[in-house]
Amino acid sequence: MKLVEKKAEITAEALLSAGHALVIFDKRLSVANLPLGGGRMDIRAALTQALKRKGKAEGELAKTPLALDLGGSRTVFLALDAQAPTFERHSTIRKALAPLLEEAPEKLAIALVGDEPWRERIGAGAVYVAALNGEPLPSRKSGPAHTPLKQVTLHGMVGKAGLSQALAVAEGNRLTRSLAVLPPNELSPGLYRKRIKSLAKTYGWQVREYDFAALKKMGAGAFCAVAQGSPARDAAIVRVDYDGRAKGKAVALVGKGICFDTGGHNLKPARYMHGMHEDMTGSAVVLGILAAASRLKLPVKLTGWLALAENHISPQAYRQNEVVTALNGSTIEIVHTDAEGRMVLADTLHLAAREKPQLICDFATLTGSMHYALGSRMSGVFATSSALAHQASRAGSASGERIVVFPQPTDYDEALESTVADVKQCTLEGEADHILATRFLARFVGDVPWLHMDLSSHNCKGGLGAVATDITGFGVAWGVAWLTQAA
Repeated sequence: MKLVEKKAEITAEALLSAGHALVIFDKRLSVANLPLGGGRMDIRAALTQALKRKGKAEGELAKTPLALDLGGSRTVFLALDAQAPTFERHSTIRKALAPLLEEAPEKLAIALVGDEPWRERIGAGAVYVAALNGEPLPSRKSGPAHTPLKQVTLHGMVGKAGLSQALAVAEGNRLTRSLAVLPPNELSPGLYRKRIKSLAKTYGWQVREYDFAALKKMGAGAFCAVAQGSPARDAAIVRVDYDGRAKGKAVALVGKGICFDTGGHNLKPARYMHGMHEDMTGSAVVLGILAAASRLKLPVKLTGWLALAENHISPQAYRQNEVVTALNGSTIEIVHTDAEGRMVLADTLHLAAREKPQLICDFATLTGSMHYALGSRMSGVFATSSALAHQASRAGSASGERIVVFPQPTDYDEALESTVADVKQCTLEGEADHILATRFLARFVGDVPWLHMDLSSHNCKGGLGAVATDITGFGVAWGVAWLTQAA
C-alpha cells in the first residue's frame, strides 16, 4: 500500500472528490470549528443536519462514527480523544473505517483536524488501522477477488517516523494472519519451510534448518516425540536470522509452529480440533516481527527459532507414560499427548538459550487455561524479572495489544514432580496449566532473561483492537514495541 502525505489540512473540495474519506477531528473541537465550509457544499452544515436528523449530539461522534454521502464521496466523521488508550483509539478507528473498506476502494483519504500534537498522536494509528484492514486475507472462496487498498492519502501530517513504523508493523501483522488463515493442507511443516525460504529472499534473512533426522541425532527427544507421529517426517526447527545490529541487543524469538494438532493419542473432540491449523500462530508472529524489524532496520540482532511439526494420531505417535530425554538432558514423563506445544518448545528454547542471547521471548498458542483466565481479548505473559514484566506491560499499552502479566512461583513445581523422570510434562487435573506450562518451559531456558507469551487472543470473533478479522495477528505490534524499547 502506498502512503501519500500532505501537510495541509484537507479542503472541502478535496473531500468532496475523494471518493472514500475518513475525517478524524479532535474531540475538543465542535463541528462548527471544522475547516470544511464554503465551496459547492457546506460540509459542516450537512454534518450538523445529519446529526440532528438522527437525534445525536456532537459528542456521540467519539463513540459512534457517522457516515455521509457527500457529492459522490462516502465520508465518515469521527471525533477522537488523543489521551484515550491506544487499544480504544484503534478500535474506534477500525469501526469508523468499516463502512468505507467494505466497498473495497482502491484509494482512501484520511483527514486529520486538530493541533499538531494531536495529529502526531493520532495519525500513525489511523494509517496503521487502514493498512492492516485494507488488504483481504487469503481465501479459497469462488467469485471475484476483493480489491486491496492501494493508496492512502494522509492530510495534515508529513514525515513522521511513526508513519513508517505503522506501515511496517501492519505488513508484519498481515504476514502473520495470512499464514495463520491457511488450511492445513497448504501449510504442512514441509510447505511452511518452503514459504520461510521464500520470505528470507524477500527480507534478506539467513535460514538454517534442523530436520527430524538431525534433531534425532542431536538428542532433541522432546521435539521428536511429537514429530514422530507424522509419516511425512517433514518437521524441523528452523532458524531465521536478521542482523541489523550496530550496538543493539541480541534477542531470540521462539515460536510454536504446530501446523495441525489432533491431540495425538489423547484425541481432541471435533469441537476443539476445529481450528487447530492455527496452532502455528506463534511461529507466524515471530515471522511477522522479523518482517517489521527488517523493514524498519531495527538496530538489533534477531534470531527466530520456529518449532514446525504436526501432532498426529498414528501407530508411531508418542504415548502417555513414555519417558523421553530432551536436548538439555532432562527426562520427561509424558502425561497427556495434547500437551505437545511445551514439548516442541522445550528443545527449541534450549537451542536458543545455549547461544546466550541477551533476551528470549517465545510466542505460543499454548494452554486452554489462559483462555479461561483471560478470554480472547488479551494475552498472558510471564517474565523472569519485574523489569521485563514492566517492559512487557509498557509495550502492551503502547501497541494497543493488551497483555496481563502472570506470576510463576516456584512452589508450582511440586505439581510437576515425577517418580519416574526428572519432570512431568503436565498434570491431568488441568488446574493452573498456564502457570505449570511456564514452570516446565523455564527448565529449558537456563539463566537467560525470558518472556513467554501465551496467545489466548490470537483469534477473537469480530476482530480485536485495530484488526477487523477473527484471526488477529496478536503479538506483532506488541513485539515491535517491546523490541524498540529493548534496542
